[in-house]
Amino acid sequence: MHIIALSGALRRASYNTALLRAAIAMVPEGVTMELRTLHGIPVYDGDVEAQGMPEAVTTLREAIRAADALLIGTPEYNNSIPGVLKNGLDWLSRPAGEGAKLFGGKPTGLIGATPGGFGTVQSQDALLSVLRTLGNDFWMGGRLMVSRAGTVFDAEGQLVDDKVRAQLQGFVQGFVEFVKKRAS
Repeated sequence: MHIIALSGALRRASYNTALLRAAIAMVPEGVTMELRTLHGIPVYDGDVEAQGMPEAVTTLREAIRAADALLIGTPEYNNSIPGVLKNGLDWLSRPAGEGAKLFGGKPTGLIGATPGGFGTVQSQDALLSVLRTLGNDFWMGGRLMVSRAGTVFDAEGQLVDDKVRAQLQGFVQGFVEFVKKRAS
């Protein structure tokens, strides 16, 4: 089983990228998880699309297409989806109909971390609407919303909170089981 872990943040020291790295370290034997980011994907513009898909979009699209599942790590900006993540999903769903081909039935999980006190509940809720539109097979068996991420990760981005580590381990195990059931 191969899972793409997609970070919805661009910041080098992103808590969401760190959370996905920690998840990668927890996958069981026989499972691989590969971190991908949205770096290099331009702001969506139909004129740019008319000239051809940007290479960064094509590369990410093919990685997701080849994967058995998708795990998205999302920050929360202004109580919603970060623009870079929504922009990336918009590009991946182009041209018209590509979203259903790429994401339709793709087992998908969602986690998030934020420095604030409410986790990423509103970002995750807003993303559910987008994922439903794209046809993702969203795992409803678990959610992980990390609050006060500055206290959960050290300066090098290592997960140092045992409670969050246990929650993430349970999430990863549950998500892998969900994907396995979908494949059988």
